[in-house]
Amino acid sequence: MKYLLPTLLLTLLTGSLYAQETNEKKKDSLKQNQLEEVVLTGQYNPQSVNKSVFEVEVLTQEDIKLLAGNNLADVLTQTLNMNVVPQAGEGRSGIEQFGFSSGYVKILVDNIPIVGDEGFGNAIDVTQINLDDIQQIEIIEGSMGVQYGADAVTGVVNIITKKSSDHRWQITPYLQEETVGSEYGWFDEGRHIQSLKIGHNFSNKWYAQALYTRNDFKGFLNNLKGKDYYNQNEPVNDSLRGYEWLPKEQNTFKGLVNFNNQKHFRAFYKFEYFTEETLGFANLVRFNENSATQTVNPTANDEIFRSERFYHHLNVSGKIDRQVNYNISASYQEQLKNYEQFTYYLNTGEKEQLDKYDYNTRNGFFSRGTFSNFFNSKKANFEIGYETQLDEGTQSGLALQDISQRNKKNTYNTYSGFASSEIKPNSTFSFRPGFRLMMSSRFNPEYVASLSTKINLPKNYQLRIIAGTAPKLPDFEQLFTYMVDSNHNVQGNENLNPENGKSVFLHLKKTFWSKDYELKYRPKLSAWYLDVDDKIDLIVVSNSPLAYRYENIDLHRTWGLSLRNNLSYKNFRTNLGISFSGQSQILNASENYNDDYLYSVQVNTNVSYTVDKWNTTFSGFFKYNGSTYQFVYDAENQDEISRSKLEGYGRLNTSIRKTFFDDFEVTLGARNVLDITRVNLSNGQGGTHSSGAQSQLLGYGRSYFLKLLYNLNF
Repeated sequence: MKYLLPTLLLTLLTGSLYAQETNEKKKDSLKQNQLEEVVLTGQYNPQSVNKSVFEVEVLTQEDIKLLAGNNLADVLTQTLNMNVVPQAGEGRSGIEQFGFSSGYVKILVDNIPIVGDEGFGNAIDVTQINLDDIQQIEIIEGSMGVQYGADAVTGVVNIITKKSSDHRWQITPYLQEETVGSEYGWFDEGRHIQSLKIGHNFSNKWYAQALYTRNDFKGFLNNLKGKDYYNQNEPVNDSLRGYEWLPKEQNTFKGLVNFNNQKHFRAFYKFEYFTEETLGFANLVRFNENSATQTVNPTANDEIFRSERFYHHLNVSGKIDRQVNYNISASYQEQLKNYEQFTYYLNTGEKEQLDKYDYNTRNGFFSRGTFSNFFNSKKANFEIGYETQLDEGTQSGLALQDISQRNKKNTYNTYSGFASSEIKPNSTFSFRPGFRLMMSSRFNPEYVASLSTKINLPKNYQLRIIAGTAPKLPDFEQLFTYMVDSNHNVQGNENLNPENGKSVFLHLKKTFWSKDYELKYRPKLSAWYLDVDDKIDLIVVSNSPLAYRYENIDLHRTWGLSLRNNLSYKNFRTNLGISFSGQSQILNASENYNDDYLYSVQVNTNVSYTVDKWNTTFSGFFKYNGSTYQFVYDAENQDEISRSKLEGYGRLNTSIRKTFFDDFEVTLGARNVLDITRVNLSNGQGGTHSSGAQSQLLGYGRSYFLKLLYNLNF
């Protein structure tokens, strides 16, 4: 399997903007097929990207298919201004947007934030978000506090799911096999995915769907030897036992019931049950020598991390009195995380439990409602809404402290009301002011404001100016951590204040068409400024004994420019984007901070070409992350600041997707074609592929996949 694909070469074609004129009927038909995507994020009603006051980036279902993306991490690796940050030792991945960690970008499913380690919508493990029922992914960059409340500081990622089908029955099974680097085996190596989706239209009003997906990742050994290895030549521990990337298995069950009377009322109920089991193996082996028998009985203290997530979402929408639009959602979610440590006997495979406890539980209720279209006017619209979030859980992390602290429940509730108005005085100009009042069970009221403007300039140029604020609430770790023993004293601070985020984004774009509408070119130039003050940091509050506490103390700023280009000509499509940004961090926890701006570059591109007579699409996705810099605390002296450098690297994915008989799809491809595993994390010395101690783990090397999918529709 690992040799199925040669590396595909990326090409970037250009063509003339003008072709010979054809009849008007053909032009209208071709242009109709090039209509903008319909988006939901931040909108009063579903509408095209072209009409939205906000600038919305859309990752389509076709993009997901060409990437053979099973989870959100598979897709976001190729997104400009966003990075997926793997944590191989924990088996999870977070994201960064504009250099800010995953706590600052809000992840939603159908406008509902997902419960995560630190609360609703942030610090989400993006490998746990299954995409097998996804219609599209919508991304808005910039502070979105009015529309989506706290923690939407750098932007939102809204995952829109499918809720209908054109067929009476839709049955879709698929299998996906992947190598993990150069490692693959039917049962003990590689990545193995199986999925089955069944949808049925009971009538023209009722639709139901069920989905099950199993994702079995067998881990990545690299230079290690697995769970049953020990040095049999002599009882010396060589630290070669275990995995570089931990094995884990995920199971996702989803259900949907949708009602649509095609007039003034729609409703759906969604359910999801997710499980994950991650295995951790100790490098240290105890040989337990028996001098009398001259034998050994090797053991190791291993661990299992288990996660469960329950997700319920009920939504009703429609019209009141045939005019006022309403959209109300209620969601109850639970996250249960369990840690088990046991002694594993390598010769027999037996286990002896040492400890087992729940270490990060979360349950919460979230409700969001909006009401709009109060006036029968094309020049003005008005929306009011509310959000209620009731969050209860234990503190973050493995809770390596006494049991009373480990099981202590904490509550964290917020209540919001918001309003905005979209005003269109003429065909040239429209703007949307907005305001939110957010109250909390732990903090003083927060006031959030935004102003978004769309201007239609001469020659069909469009300018969008989007300014807004969003608070970042302290998370459970910052508030409630209590890790005090003979070696540690790290405590949360329940007196923290929310961080304050604000941003301004400008987007200028235009769509160029050839005369026959067969060629479309759309460049977009963006500029932004974003900052977060009162940023929370862990500071030293006592040197003897050494003790730490979280405080509001820092400032993080970023500005940048990006140029995105989208070109399509008949069956050929390509995107090319480049982003240049600077970041400045004022680390007031140190007496000698440096607030210089540190600059970096990102480039991404994708190319696809469809051969109609073969029913085959060839595609390539490439993203280059330039060298990034950061001021960090000196390892030996916490009062000193030094500059670290993460070397630049590129990711290239390729695929070929072919359809047989309109029903059977075969996709084969390669991920991480450039074979990136680690990159240097240092003061600038060394090369990209270094695997030294001062390096950051990014991937498990070049991998190949084969996906077989069958659409049975009738």
